[in-house]
Amino acid sequence: MLIDQEIVLNEILGSADLGIRKLVLKGPIAQQAKPGQFVHLQVGSTLDPLLRRPISIAAIDPECQEITLLYKIKGKGTELLSKAGPGQKLNLLGPLGKGFTLPAQGELWLVAGGIGVFPLYALAAAAKKQGLTVRLFWGGENSSLLECSGLAMWEELGLPLYLSTLDGSCGKKGLVTEFLQEFLQAYRQSDPSPAAAGEPVQVAACGPPGMMQAVTADCLQAGVPVEVSLEEHMACGLGACLGCVATLQDRQGRVRRAKVCQDGPVFRGEEVVWNASC
Repeated sequence: MLIDQEIVLNEILGSADLGIRKLVLKGPIAQQAKPGQFVHLQVGSTLDPLLRRPISIAAIDPECQEITLLYKIKGKGTELLSKAGPGQKLNLLGPLGKGFTLPAQGELWLVAGGIGVFPLYALAAAAKKQGLTVRLFWGGENSSLLECSGLAMWEELGLPLYLSTLDGSCGKKGLVTEFLQEFLQAYRQSDPSPAAAGEPVQVAACGPPGMMQAVTADCLQAGVPVEVSLEEHMACGLGACLGCVATLQDRQGRVRRAKVCQDGPVFRGEEVVWNASC
């Protein structure tokens, strides 16, 4: 769908130094969007910048016809986007891509590294609405990053939050993967404290590639299915330019190239070839 949507809100979250913003858009995309999908935004009115910017959909409100995008100012495109105000319209392609799989029952554990938490919020809200038990494992550099990346939104959602920071300023000091490992070990031992005995667990992860690779390895060892949301530079966003390919391998060892914008951005963790050279 190619459409103009009206800006309801475009505000800074937390410290301006981190450049993280919350953008709320009103329009029909909210009726079709699924957790894990993204939109391709035209951020300027001229040919500079030429390319659209892909931004994951953080929250979906079909009743109000609103989607929420969380983004970090990284360059000229997102800098231009940050200057757009309420009442203005942005041209969008979307919703695009293949999103997360929502399990029918059991527990859904979300694992996020830094601003990788952005696309997981809509998934958490949908899982909670379905009656699933949802847990968030979220790690970052420090408390400021977590607060500016929407910590208050997660607290309002009312889920169990397991936070970690490298400097220990919020939650447990260390890596989020260490937190997850403790719960996976208890789950393997059928300990009912982190997960009800007999309840299936599924994991969804988004963050730095090294983190997602580690999460995938830990989950596979524990016999827990895991999905990961990949991030690649995109040009067209429609699968035509082949600018955002990822290397996958099936259970028979066959290797193929997939388009992150169209075949993903969500893939089964077990099929991703991490650190592929070609």
